[in-house]
Amino acid sequence: MTEPFTKMFQQMVEQGQEMVRAFNPALDSMQFKAFDAYMPTVPADMMEMWFGRTFNRDGLDSKTRLLVTLAALTVMGAQAEPQMRLTIRHLIEAGATKREVAEVITQMSMFGGVPAMTRALEIAQSVYDDTEEQSE
Repeated sequence: MTEPFTKMFQQMVEQGQEMVRAFNPALDSMQFKAFDAYMPTVPADMMEMWFGRTFNRDGLDSKTRLLVTLAALTVMGAQAEPQMRLTIRHLIEAGATKREVAEVITQMSMFGGVPAMTRALEIAQSVYDDTEEQSE
């Protein structure tokens, strides 16, 4: 990264932190484990509008884009856990089946390794467990 970009990025981070403190001072000391749970899932119609039809009108639909995103996050491994959880929740909303999610994750074992695949499958299962608990 260039120095001007690094400075700009740092300013954005600092401004974000100031906003968080202004909105709710208690968030300053918040633990960010499972932070993705605080973010709502975008409805399928909105995901399709934003990601399916906006980026490339004749290209991939939002579910396919999310499956591709999940593949990339799986290869990244455990460092992408919050993003993976959110993506899986979006995939559920977009109509992806458990089998589709599992197949994408399993396919990535060739690129990210078996440990990354195993961890991603555990994350997916925990998202499904959380989703089922919330619907009861």
